[in-house]
Amino acid sequence: MTSPSRSRSSRAGEYGEASIRVLKGLEPVRQRPGMYTRTDSPLHVVQEVIDNAADEILAGFGRQIDVTLYADGSVMVQDDGRGIPTGIHPEENAPVVEIVFTRLHAGGKFDKRAGGAYSFSGGLHGVGVSVTNALARRLDVTVWRDGKAHSMSFADGEVREQLTVRAAKGGEPRTGTRVTVWPDPKYFDTAAVPLDELERLLRSKAVLLPGTTVTLTAEKTGRSEKWRYEGGLQQYLLGALGADPVAPLFEAEGYASADDEAFAEGEGARWVLAWTEEGPPTRESYVNLIPTPAGGTHEAGLREGMFNAMRAFVDAHNLLPKGVKLLSEDVFARASFVLTAKVLDPQFQGQIKERLNSRDALRLVASQVKPQLEIWLNQHPEHGRALADLVIRQAQARARAAQKVEKRKGSAVAVLPGKLTDCESTDINRNELFLVEGDSAGGSAKMGRDKEFQAVLPLRGKVLNTWEVERDRLFANAEVHDIAVAIGVDPHGQNEQPDLAGLRYGRICVLADADVDGAHIQVLLLTLFFRHFPKLIERGHVFVARPPLFRVDVPAAGRRPARRLYCLDEHELDTTLEKLADEGVREGSWTIARFKGLGEMSAEQLWETTLSPDTRRLLPVTLGNLALAETVGTMTMLMGRGEAAARRAWIEEHGNEVEADV
Repeated sequence: MTSPSRSRSSRAGEYGEASIRVLKGLEPVRQRPGMYTRTDSPLHVVQEVIDNAADEILAGFGRQIDVTLYADGSVMVQDDGRGIPTGIHPEENAPVVEIVFTRLHAGGKFDKRAGGAYSFSGGLHGVGVSVTNALARRLDVTVWRDGKAHSMSFADGEVREQLTVRAAKGGEPRTGTRVTVWPDPKYFDTAAVPLDELERLLRSKAVLLPGTTVTLTAEKTGRSEKWRYEGGLQQYLLGALGADPVAPLFEAEGYASADDEAFAEGEGARWVLAWTEEGPPTRESYVNLIPTPAGGTHEAGLREGMFNAMRAFVDAHNLLPKGVKLLSEDVFARASFVLTAKVLDPQFQGQIKERLNSRDALRLVASQVKPQLEIWLNQHPEHGRALADLVIRQAQARARAAQKVEKRKGSAVAVLPGKLTDCESTDINRNELFLVEGDSAGGSAKMGRDKEFQAVLPLRGKVLNTWEVERDRLFANAEVHDIAVAIGVDPHGQNEQPDLAGLRYGRICVLADADVDGAHIQVLLLTLFFRHFPKLIERGHVFVARPPLFRVDVPAAGRRPARRLYCLDEHELDTTLEKLADEGVREGSWTIARFKGLGEMSAEQLWETTLSPDTRRLLPVTLGNLALAETVGTMTMLMGRGEAAARRAWIEEHGNEVEADV
């Protein structure tokens, strides 16, 4: 007799060795295109080809990029660079041009040695044009090198026509690459390349590569554009400003020298700054010519450098009125800029590279901007005073707005808990409270925080499981009492409308160790907020900080100085080590340290990895995919006293899905 479970398993299909499918070649891209590129339009896959052309010019080869949109939906990109190598790869036994377009994680951007093909480039993953090819019905490439024209054709990511070689004809370029791609409409919401976005992209290449000619031709409309900026960033920003600047534009650049111990030779930035009294600010940033519309750590470095320079000027000339405190946002509020950074090994958020995550980039840019802007302000005191007057007015306006908010709150304030190390600001839009596990971690957090807007409340031991605790008994627990008093909101139910006027912090952040015990404390605190302070979660006030579990110390190699990398978990550690190996770092030359707890981190490390708004990982707490009723049911099963049997069954069913670091 067949058991019911066996019968169900048969009907559903067997799960065995044959069930595991290995995706080869470009199959992963075609199966999950959204993991590799934007799927709203083919713009990003075309951008990958344009970026390669720009990287050639950035490396000092070529001065021309031509883009043509044909009536049949295909796009051609041509440059006058060196041309993709076409010889046989010594290890793969295939033409290099074929490998570039058909293999993931293959390219010339991995070689970061001094004199490598691309010391600074936007392409680092080696998945760029191979993704373009994977999501194209057809792709043709022609390479001009050594007086010959090398041609190859692909269809649906596979080789359609093998590499052919002929003598270059008269009128053909001596060197360069031409790629024509027919994006496959089935992978995109729309098959059309958005012309306005493409124009902005191409114009930015011309801006960032002074003396380079960039053209765009649209066959269907007959439209033709040509960009060439001999004046570079300043010429571009002046044309983009919607109002007259308060002072002349400040343009400068700074790069690390060969004897710099913190950064590789050539790393740095070029920027132009402008301040206006009205109109929307113009802000554009780039990393190795790649646009970063979501900003990132290089913009944070620019902001820090601007603030420190302006604060030094204001203090030196005693310009700040009594009772006014200058903040970074005051300096930045009316600022427009174009920033282009050169980073040896940039870490982006996702493959589409819209935001830079490299922590070192903040210090890199700030260290170059601050001294040069400070010198410029002091050399031109009349301009410096005009800018100082503008930012001081911004600070005064912000202070007046904060006072209005405080007045509405009322005056009845409970005595704050003694363990709370409060912040100086009263603006809940900026204020953050970190609930920290243990006194030792609390000490590091207190020293590492920004006391202007970050408060710390250390918790002793594990917090009470409050899932089944009645509201009138909550304050019997000292830790829960301190949390409630510190945040300034009374406990309430899901269907109640609590008075949030006394809320003292816009962000309430759970900060626990990155191990199992830390996860347990996270769950207990989230249980407290979900059960007794649900409106704080609903309105986006509760967060979980994610400190790293590992630190990797990498020695200096080639142009790259010694560096320190942080990894969130085992998976990220494995990815980091693989990446180091791809860079050519000798295996075993690095050292790995595992943080036993937050208390082991220095104040500087805790700030850099977990507290700094520019470099930390802070996750907002939301209901996620489950509805409220389902979430309540799951929490009851996990945290209820009489649910041991249900928990055991759930753990037996899902326990194999967890990779826990104990």
